[in-house]
Amino acid sequence: MVLNEPVGFAQKRPMPVNGQPWCLRAAFRCPRSGARALALLAALSGLAVVMPGCTTGDPRDPQSTAAATSSTYASPSMPAKLAPVVVDGGTNSALPPASPPQRISYPAAGIDVSVLPLTPSTDETATGSLVPPMTMDAYWLTAYGQPGSGSLNTTYIVGHSWQTADAPFNRLSSRSAIGDELSVRTMTGTVKYKVQSVTTHDKATLRTSDVWNKVPGRLVLISCYTKDVQGTNLIVTAMPVP
Repeated sequence: MVLNEPVGFAQKRPMPVNGQPWCLRAAFRCPRSGARALALLAALSGLAVVMPGCTTGDPRDPQSTAAATSSTYASPSMPAKLAPVVVDGGTNSALPPASPPQRISYPAAGIDVSVLPLTPSTDETATGSLVPPMTMDAYWLTAYGQPGSGSLNTTYIVGHSWQTADAPFNRLSSRSAIGDELSVRTMTGTVKYKVQSVTTHDKATLRTSDVWNKVPGRLVLISCYTKDVQGTNLIVTAMPVP
């Protein structure tokens, strides 16, 4: 299935590589261009998110990894057999009230981009597949938590990595590390975070991993892992600091 380009995509997307077009489709790769596709985070009722055009390179290995193999990215609703696990993230009254994210800054990973809300349409939910807008922005999954005090769930922010072109999360695989500091600006203030883990997950097993545990206050960044763009996602988790 081929998905239509988002409004404004033509003005924001990278130029074609070697004259080959970028294609948006609910599939693992773009056969006409040979560009590698990224199956990112998914959510809402088994929705799969496909992110075309990942970068290649030789990134630093994450500190820990998860097993498996596959080609699609998981989704917001956990399988019926797995009840969400609630982990107490605590309520930090020193933080601004929970609010939608507007911008993320992660200096060590070269990230300083706007964050836009991403909510699947009725058609996308019905078909079970979604291609996030191919822009230089990051996207917040609205079905989950918000950064700030009183957040009831994990905040998920996803970003593209593209092949031989600029993309917001291109350096996440090679530069992110435990202990890094980053910040998310919201409508009510700025929330600072410290990275707790940098892991990889096979796209086939991400759906049932603890990435989807309900952890109030936690921030999760997801992109493709540049050592295995076809089968693996990179997951960076962080918790707020005063």
